[in-house]
Amino acid sequence: MLEITSIKNGFVIDHIEAGVGIKIFNYLKLDKLGYRVALIMNAESKLLGTKDIIKIEIEDFDYIDYTILALLSPTVTIDEVKAEKIVSKIKPELPSKVENIITCKNPRCITGVEKYVPHSFILMDREKGTYRCEYCDEITRLSEI
Repeated sequence: MLEITSIKNGFVIDHIEAGVGIKIFNYLKLDKLGYRVALIMNAESKLLGTKDIIKIEIEDFDYIDYTILALLSPTVTIDEVKAEKIVSKIKPELPSKVENIITCKNPRCITGVEKYVPHSFILMDREKGTYRCEYCDEITRLSEI
């Protein structure tokens, strides 16, 4: 049986859609930062069927931008752990505006031609997870990120 022990101080990023844990791992650059990390993939979940989990042993609680995690996996929850106890449980909301995380796929968009222009998207529909490019109105779904 697989056993992953508890962490003393840090985060447990839970309820990650199965297969998305590695995207979050790479986005947070967890392989380069020297923290103790456990990436659990395809764990059983009553809510999702299967899920991924990331445990990060870290002291700096300002390290993670929670809204970005919601972009990558809308079902995600974050448990902040101090002294081996969960001190807060966070269910992040999708941000109303995102810069330089989603890239515009429209080849005519100014962001593809002018490299200094940030990729800027506005939330259109929270339920459907759709964002609109601020420059060319191209629609992107979170499932396409």
